Amino acid sequence: FFLDSVRGMKDIQLFGYVKQRLDEIQQRSQKIDTAFERIKDQEAKVRVYTEVAVSAFNIIMLFTGLILFSLDKIDFSAFLIGVILLMSSYGPVIALSNLSSNLLQTLASGERVLSLLAEEPELKDVESAVDLKEVSRIDVENVSFAYGEEQILSDVSLSVKKGEILGIHGRSGSGKSTLLKLLMRFYDTDSGEIDVSGHPITEITRDSLRASYGMVLQETWLKHATIRENIAMGKPEATKEEIIEAAKASHAHGFIKRLPEGYDSILGEDGGSLSQGQKQLLCIARVMLCLPPMLILDEATSSIDTRTELKIQNAFAKMMEGRTSFIVAHRLSTIQEADVILVMKDGDIIEAGSHDELMKADGFYTQLYNSQFDEEEE
Repeated sequence: FFLDSVRGMKDIQLFGYVKQRLDEIQQRSQKIDTAFERIKDQEAKVRVYTEVAVSAFNIIMLFTGLILFSLDKIDFSAFLIGVILLMSSYGPVIALSNLSSNLLQTLASGERVLSLLAEEPELKDVESAVDLKEVSRIDVENVSFAYGEEQILSDVSLSVKKGEILGIHGRSGSGKSTLLKLLMRFYDTDSGEIDVSGHPITEITRDSLRASYGMVLQETWLKHATIRENIAMGKPEATKEEIIEAAKASHAHGFIKRLPEGYDSILGEDGGSLSQGQKQLLCIARVMLCLPPMLILDEATSSIDTRTELKIQNAFAKMMEGRTSFIVAHRLSTIQEADVILVMKDGDIIEAGSHDELMKADGFYTQLYNSQFDEEEE
């Protein structure tokens, strides 16, 4: 909650939500303070009870020693040793009682960590699963999927041959991203089947399947490491020259050179001070370095200026040669060169074909295409 407040500080200030957010932070802080006060109160009670018990035990033992000494049951040296042992045991016992709360917290934290480590993945590879060696075609047959009770995809079917470019267009919530997640098996279908190179996707190891995809999303992710390590994440053994070539192809080399440490500059959390466009260029360079047989571009140039986007589109065109590619875009001009364009609405594919075929059909795609350019003219 506090981290979200810091990340969204500009939006919070812009929309005049500062006072409400501060009130929410204060309320949560009070709850945390109350919880800590209860913990400290319990610790104080345990400490007092322990000290009373230890003191009472020592007094009893001391009087017992005195009685035994007065009755000549023990000599003075034994009595003195007993007193010294009692005095020396007091400190360690109190220290152990003070550690009890820390021990309980550690045990509780350890239990949560162990329970998390013991969790079984929802999707498992079957024993007979094979590694995906080559991607010849992808077939989606009558696939349906729902998040809980919310139906996302309904009876979707499509086929993509090796080297084909598939453009996917649809409004938010139409099921575009869900379809891509099913292709990478982040979820299993509720019904229907997805085959890759003639193998059901459930009979292919997930690691080999996902390693066959290169993905650039609208939302970027960069780890806390050097720029070199971020680019080479999909190909750790890449040489410096290969990394630089990938950065040049994605037009990231220019701004990287201007950084104090160049490719050895360490990025902070989520890219640190880099702009959204620069972070997206690094993610594009990451894919251009490993060049897998299948590509997924989901609004991959949404945060990049128009001039750079045109250059990257040319680089993408070269990169997609001979590779099966899926391009998700809201701007139809981005996907009009695709071999097949899918138009999705409410989880269904309502139209499919090339740009020219869909324009001749004068259907929903034609309306979208014309309205888009009408908006640009206005």
